[in-house]
Amino acid sequence: MDLFDFANEKVNNAPLSDRMRPTKLEDFIGQSHLISPDSLLVRAIRADKVGSCIFFGPPGTGKTTLASIIASSTKGEFVKLNAVSSGVADAKKVIDDAKNRLKMYGKRTYLLLDECHRWNKAQSDCVLAAIEDGSIIFIGSTTENPNISMTRAIVSRCRIFEMKPLTDADIKTGLKRAVADKINGYGNLSVKITDEALNTFVWGASGDLRNALNALELAVLSTVPDSNGDIIIDDGVAKQSVQKKTASVDESTYYDMLSAFCKSLRGSDSDAALYWAFKLVDSGLDPLIIFRRLIAHSSEDVGMANPNALQFVVSAMTAYEKVGYPEGNLSLAHAIIYVCTSPKSNRVYLAMESAMNAVREIGDSYVPLHLRNTQYSSLDVADTPYLYPHSFGGYVKQQYLPDKAKDCVFYEPSENGEEKKIKEFMRYVKDVTEKE
Repeated sequence: MDLFDFANEKVNNAPLSDRMRPTKLEDFIGQSHLISPDSLLVRAIRADKVGSCIFFGPPGTGKTTLASIIASSTKGEFVKLNAVSSGVADAKKVIDDAKNRLKMYGKRTYLLLDECHRWNKAQSDCVLAAIEDGSIIFIGSTTENPNISMTRAIVSRCRIFEMKPLTDADIKTGLKRAVADKINGYGNLSVKITDEALNTFVWGASGDLRNALNALELAVLSTVPDSNGDIIIDDGVAKQSVQKKTASVDESTYYDMLSAFCKSLRGSDSDAALYWAFKLVDSGLDPLIIFRRLIAHSSEDVGMANPNALQFVVSAMTAYEKVGYPEGNLSLAHAIIYVCTSPKSNRVYLAMESAMNAVREIGDSYVPLHLRNTQYSSLDVADTPYLYPHSFGGYVKQQYLPDKAKDCVFYEPSENGEEKKIKEFMRYVKDVTEKE
């Protein structure tokens, strides 16, 4: 086998999703908001004036592909690094070579950094000067929102382009192209794919063309040709290849869904809360994280309107830990519905915030003498003795707060649920003690 044969074999062994990666802007699929004929990015590519930029969006939406197309369209040198496996030394070598290339040949260098959010501050800082003086054109690709996951210094020097999940039509176009392509796809095979199978591949992709192509590749390679030499990909084969809908979740999407879950709890929408909770679980989130949010919201949003909510959720979490997945999902669903359908009150949360603010604002405060531990404060003599409430029928008027905070009111019950009864009780105690 000579070198040419080895190179061809390497290409043929590459995954279908890699072989079908477009090399020209005309073949790029999706992202019409970025690559319309008169868009800024397309004009910059054609004029070979693309500056430092970052592409971010869900997996399989074309970030690396578009960066590669930019590189192939330019007259400059193209260098690719992956932030997971590269470090400061690799970046410095690229920068040194880029400066020499620019000085000797007047040729610019494009540095494509995949998973660029993985670089820490020290790694990011090493390319700042090179970006500023034009030694390199930095092109980052990431699944994370760079405004959150990357250092501000890098982000401020780059134009941000957001990639969106591909539409069903985009995914179907990519699949049909792979079936028909005689060089990189299956055009030389007699692959016959039904519309139902195409729809199943599209459904399972979740806007990620790579997922769809991987499923198609598995279906084609695992299907034995019939007596006519045809490889029939029907809906049954497609479903076996997809198995389940792929969840495409990055860090910012995860927090968005968790936020939607919490707001659904607060809004008493059990249907929405159940949907977001189990979408998170389906995406790989540990259900115990959802239980911890339920515990927090049992006090923050339900509070004393239903004092049993906190106890109920903790019991449900214990049940989940005992039973495990998947039967424990029943306990999770039970807890979610209980919290959603409980009367709501944020007065516990407001009381906590008010008390904490008072502690910070008042500063030094002393325990009133009549409340001190007399065993250790025998030399302190109170002007008024401590009044034992049970000696007065259970309730007696007495100052419990320090002098500087004696008029503060932190907890004010609402009219919701059990808090209405609590409000009546507090009013009764006040009336009794005021009469004394």
